[in-house]
Amino acid sequence: MTAAPTQRRLAAILSADVAGYSRLMCVDEAGTLKALKAMLRDIVAPQVKAHRGRIVKTMGDGALVEFGSVVDAVSCAVAIQRALAEQNAALPEDRQTHLRIGVNLGDIIIERGDIFGDGVNLAARLQEVAPEGGVALSASAHDHAAGKVDVTFWDGGERALKNIAAPMRIWFWAPDGDVREKTIRQDAPPVLPDKPSIAILPFDNMSGDPDQEFFADGVVEAITAELSRIRSFFVIARNSAFAYKGRAVNVRDIGRELGVAYVLEGSVQRSGNRVRITVQLIETAGGAHLWAEKYDGSLDDIFDLQDTITEQIAGALQPSIRLAEVDRARRKPPHDMGAYDYTMRAISHVWMLEKDEATKALQLLDQALAADPDYPLALALAGWCWAQRSVYNWFDNIDEARANALSLAEKAASLSSDDPLVLAVLGTVHTFARNYGAARVLLERAIQLDPNAAWALSRLGWLETYADRPDAAKEFFGRAMRLSPLDPMNFNNLVGLASAHQVAGEDEAAAQMFLRALEERPNAHWIHRNLCAALLGAGKKEAALASRDTMMRVYPNMSVARFKNAMVFSPAVLDRIGKQMEELGVPPE
Repeated sequence: MTAAPTQRRLAAILSADVAGYSRLMCVDEAGTLKALKAMLRDIVAPQVKAHRGRIVKTMGDGALVEFGSVVDAVSCAVAIQRALAEQNAALPEDRQTHLRIGVNLGDIIIERGDIFGDGVNLAARLQEVAPEGGVALSASAHDHAAGKVDVTFWDGGERALKNIAAPMRIWFWAPDGDVREKTIRQDAPPVLPDKPSIAILPFDNMSGDPDQEFFADGVVEAITAELSRIRSFFVIARNSAFAYKGRAVNVRDIGRELGVAYVLEGSVQRSGNRVRITVQLIETAGGAHLWAEKYDGSLDDIFDLQDTITEQIAGALQPSIRLAEVDRARRKPPHDMGAYDYTMRAISHVWMLEKDEATKALQLLDQALAADPDYPLALALAGWCWAQRSVYNWFDNIDEARANALSLAEKAASLSSDDPLVLAVLGTVHTFARNYGAARVLLERAIQLDPNAAWALSRLGWLETYADRPDAAKEFFGRAMRLSPLDPMNFNNLVGLASAHQVAGEDEAAAQMFLRALEERPNAHWIHRNLCAALLGAGKKEAALASRDTMMRVYPNMSVARFKNAMVFSPAVLDRIGKQMEELGVPPE
């Protein structure tokens, strides 16, 4: 049997996706799936048929549709959104479904009924930036639809889209006039700080050995940490910069997204005991290469190489800076590369705040400490992993987990008393031990040493939350997210903001923020301990019960007493949340 030939043609493509799909699935999986099927059957499919379109495929939380006419595609998108808005008006807020729709006119490839090509890819990227309940159009689609559809579109200007080489002009429509202002405000890039700002991008691993990927990451980690100690620099935290790992992104877009004037790119090639590090500093506004350098040496010299690179960057960014300002305390290097390697391997697991990830990190850190029992970074990270076990109810004996965390962190601090990360870990552990005074001193000292310590700022936000100072907490969480805007750990800052609202008695705002955090990290099931109570306080009992069910499925031994023992909120806040949990049927003991 001969396969159908591949065809190419110009077509209008509509890409639709459910906004907040992960959040909806976490709250009510069965109900969400039922609602989505009904929406596709009762709203999307009839409108597509009425506007002479073809549903190419559905993807659980979205659909891809082909039209022969742009006017039909845009009219269909508007009709779908209007019908869905009418349906949502009769539903409670937590049961509403909202779509984002992108429409593009472009070339497509048709093969076995499916469609591919740049035209499809751009439609998908437009859908990602469309407002909830609204439509985003490419310039080509707008040119054909303007004046022929009974709605008015506003000009969103040129915008950088993921995996699209050049900025694209986008036009928007939404039934709610307020959405326009909200969309533009959310997409506004960060303002450049009033001092030299830089992001150190992930270095390429040129060794030909996938297992050496962690080594390249470790070099970037060390350079980022050293640069962060220079108080006259604004340095984007390592986790945000690593969001670009494996992506081909224009440096101008990176500068816009992160709010930095410079980026450092590089590569690491390791062969046996030899290493070559190549770096280049680029100015983001014009893409100009300011300087490039190549460094060769042995692994025995790796820390000296990192220091040399740091000094060169300081000179290129601000020539008037004296080298004395680059004088900083280096993290104590391990006695052999084995400990360093294991610790670098562990770092990617440490910050996930998930039980299995923390277990993997501890296994690697145990190997690092077997090679060098006095390596401060490994001790500190191991302490943080044990602290996670205590506060997230991952260990039966919470007091034992807390004691292990404190012991490891204190030993790290005794060996490296001027390392901001070590001090931040020790401050965090003291927070969990309810030693708030000591915790504050340690965290503030960490920020004095490293003004760009996003995680230390975040932990100060948590400390203020536990001390019933929610307004101060919100400020710290906001500063942490500005320093590291693409940090995978930002979901925990969202949890912190939600907890600050909860402490303030603002359960509606708390519940929404907890749900946003879950949308970013669906496997962070420990959030449901607070979410179920906040939903109940917000008057959403059905959603609260669904959240409680998720919590009890993951934590079958959960009780109000275990929750109170793990958490370190004030007694008054713990009592209020505990009563809400009991009202939802969580066992008291």
